Amino acid sequence: MLAIRRADERGRTHLGWLDSRHTFSFGDYYDPKAMGFSVLRVINDDRVHPGAGFPRHPHRDMEIVSYVLNGSIEHQDSLGTGSVIKPGDVQRMTAGTGVLHSEYNPSKQDPLHFLQIWILPERDGLKPSYEQKSFTGESLGDRLRLVASPDGRDGSITIHQDVRLFAGRLGAGATARAELDPKRLGWLQVARGAVTANGQRLGEGDGAAIDGESALELRAEDDAEVLLFDLPR
Repeated sequence: MLAIRRADERGRTHLGWLDSRHTFSFGDYYDPKAMGFSVLRVINDDRVHPGAGFPRHPHRDMEIVSYVLNGSIEHQDSLGTGSVIKPGDVQRMTAGTGVLHSEYNPSKQDPLHFLQIWILPERDGLKPSYEQKSFTGESLGDRLRLVASPDGRDGSITIHQDVRLFAGRLGAGATARAELDPKRLGWLQVARGAVTANGQRLGEGDGAAIDGESALELRAEDDAEVLLFDLPR
């Protein structure tokens, strides 16, 4: 079964420099029926104006994944880490016992569009850490590529939870298939474009909770980019 959460059902924060859509409850947006799914707690679809961003702020006891669609993020944190995250890069920050970080759009001309994802960790009190890897366009093209996993297999980043994250860029008309364990749960997020998933159409910003399915069949209606989360029940 796929239970679809449409893009226009999401919460919204609009601050002038930031336009953020919240798949699950976040900040001032609260929906008791949308508090997360399995260990997936936040999917924020953020658009940031040139030169703007999130000033230094704290996090703890959360696995935070950043996935850039357009533009770039300049990241700085209290671990002494600094990097620029671009399309094709996946960054994981383990907030653990506590970390301070900032995220800015370093461009003076180009907007930033990225997904910020929060996943509950396997346990509280982890040592803060950071990891970032780049996945080429070819490795994401017309397939679902593993980009995060508990054991870092197949070149994926390591995440401290029983979660596997797949990403794919599908050209119009392309298909992709993922084998699923019906005893587990899944979440499909359409980052851009539109796809048909097991016969149901999802557009940009739509998400779908997956339960009891043994496979996910995707067909891109136009050029699309998707994330698929394999989650514990």
